[in-house]
Parts: sequence; structure tokens; C-alpha cells
Amino acid sequence: METTNIPMDVQPERLKNLLRELIDIYSPSGKEEEIVEYVEDYLKNKGMDVIRQKVDENRFNLVVLPGNEEEVDLCFVGHLDTVTAHDLDNYGFSEEGDTVSGLGASDMKAGCAAMIEAFTVLAERGGVSPPVSLALVVGEEEESDGAKTLMREYSFPWAVVGEPTNMVPCLGHYGYLEVLLRTKGKRAHSSMPELGQNAIETMLKLLLKVTEYITSMPKGVVYNIRQLSGFPGGFVVPDACEAWLDLHLQPDSRVDVLKAELEQLVEAVDESSGMDAYIRFESTQSGYRISPKRPLVKKLKEVYKKLSLPWEPQDFRSHSDGNVLWAAGVDPIILGPGRLETAHTAEESVDFRQVVQASRLYLNCALFVKAPLTRKTQK
Repeated sequence: METTNIPMDVQPERLKNLLRELIDIYSPSGKEEEIVEYVEDYLKNKGMDVIRQKVDENRFNLVVLPGNEEEVDLCFVGHLDTVTAHDLDNYGFSEEGDTVSGLGASDMKAGCAAMIEAFTVLAERGGVSPPVSLALVVGEEEESDGAKTLMREYSFPWAVVGEPTNMVPCLGHYGYLEVLLRTKGKRAHSSMPELGQNAIETMLKLLLKVTEYITSMPKGVVYNIRQLSGFPGGFVVPDACEAWLDLHLQPDSRVDVLKAELEQLVEAVDESSGMDAYIRFESTQSGYRISPKRPLVKKLKEVYKKLSLPWEPQDFRSHSDGNVLWAAGVDPIILGPGRLETAHTAEESVDFRQVVQASRLYLNCALFVKAPLTRKTQK
């Protein structure tokens, strides 16, 4: 891969060593202390001033600001946490050819490593710092508490979030709705189910109605039945059941309308069948779409042209810290190495050539951000 006419270039060997270290550190949400300490030391050793932002008693975000802290036009955001390991004896770094595998390889330690390497090159370059910052946060895979804490203390107009998009710039982002369904029944001895009312059977009927409705919607909603549990356990007919659903909505979907329609559906089913059904919305994150005519988008398009990359913007189908940033008034572009379809799987991997490509793109993007955009100051 050729150097792209910049004062300094990323170092692939250094980048791979960093990615190896990040993947080999187990950092599920809520237990990110070790990886935060490692990254903090790494950034400091590369000459960067690092701010520890407290998220809770033992967990911190890491923030690197430019020389003039009042001039942050763009923040590169990555999350250091992962989902829990499928196999605690086999989650670490491995490689075969150009493919790097391991927990968090695509979601999103590759993106974090690429951002860190880009900022390392900026630190080595010296001179006047471009108006960009780096925020490495915790907790994205659970409550996004790291991103929420970041936005309580800092403000910037634009962000690049390094989620796995296969290097496709995502100007649109799906919304997210977390749904809890609950049904009740009548407990009985397991050998005499005719004397009871099985809450799980009732839930299955309700889920059938809900999923049929969702799939019939004109624009469609991506749904996943994440969890189904009956209570109590043991040799009985369960008299309670809970189901958790993840709903991902296209960027221009009306979340409030979907909520109302789901409530009406559950109410109608309850009244017609006596299911004693209940619905509650645990988490709501709005989707969004950024106009390609916006200033930073035009700059990013120039970077793509400079690096001879195809400019084919798409929508990011999952939820991410981008939803949190958007709700706080930031315009987040989702862009990073790796494929979303491998994330959260036992086969998680990333093409290392793409990680190098991402780091060069982040570096070029940072250097292109010279003239002020819509300026916000730090809170």
C-alpha cells in the first residue's frame, strides 16, 4: 500500500503490535480497567496528554485533546469494551495471512487501534495540532455509559465512530428500540398442565402476533428475539414469562409511531384472548441521516478520492454510541474497518490491510480538518 502524500505515514508493524495487545486484553463491558490502563500508558509514551474521565468508581474514558482545547471540530470515537467471550480459553489474537481474528477484532479494537495509530503519527509530526480529538470510551456493549459521560462534559460538532462498516462511510444510522414483553398464566404441577395456563405458550402466541405485524410494515423493522424466560423454574407449569426484543429501525422511521402501534397491538391481543399481556420499552435511540452536502462530509469525500476509495455512503444497521452522540447534538459518521456480520460471533475477524487503510484515512481526515466548521466549545 503506497504512502498517500502526507508528511508522515502510519507504521503497519506498530499498528499490528498494538492491535495484538488490545485483542489479548480481555475487556468485556464493565471490566475495562486493564485495557484502559494499557491504552493510557501507550498514549502517554507516544507523547500525548491524556485525560482520564471518570465513568464510575473503577472505570474511565480516555480523552486526547488538541493543543487548543477550545478548538475541537471533530472527535474520533472508539469503544474499548467487547461482549463477553464465547470461549475464555480461546478469545485472543491470532492471524492467518492478512486475517486477524479474536474477540473485538472488528467490534471495535481494530477501529480503536487505527485511531490510536493515526494520533500517534500526528504526535510525531509535531507543529500545530489540527482541531481534532480522540475519545476512547467504555460500556458501549451494555448501556453506553462511557459515551453518555463523554457528552456530559465535552461538546464537538462532528464525530467519526470507528464501528465496523467495511470502510463504507455511513451517513445514516438505524434507530433502536429495546422491548420487554410479559405474559402471565396459572401455575400447576408439570404432570398436570391441563390444570394450569402455561405463560410460555401464551408468550409464543403473542410473539407470533408481534413479529407478523413487524414483518408486514411497509419499510420493515429488523427484529431479534434476544431472550425468552419462563418463571418459576422447576417441575411446574410456569405462570410468568418474559421476552426481550431488539428492534432496529431505518433512519427515517418514526419510533414514537411504532411504540404506539405495538402498545395498541398488545392491548388488542390482551382484550381478545385474555393473555394478561404487558409491554414496556426499556431503551429508545433515534436514528438519523446526515446530508451529503454538509461541510465535513464534503471533506471526507475528498479524503476518499485522495486515497482512491469508492464513495458509496450507506446506513449503519445496528445501534452504537453514534445514537448517543446524535441525541447530544453531534453529527456522527460511522466508519471503520471490519464487517458488522462477524461482530459478536465466535468467528470475529478483520482484514489487517483494511485496518491500515482505516488508520491512513483517519489521519488524512484529521489533516483535512483545518478550517473551522460549526464551532462548539468545551462545556
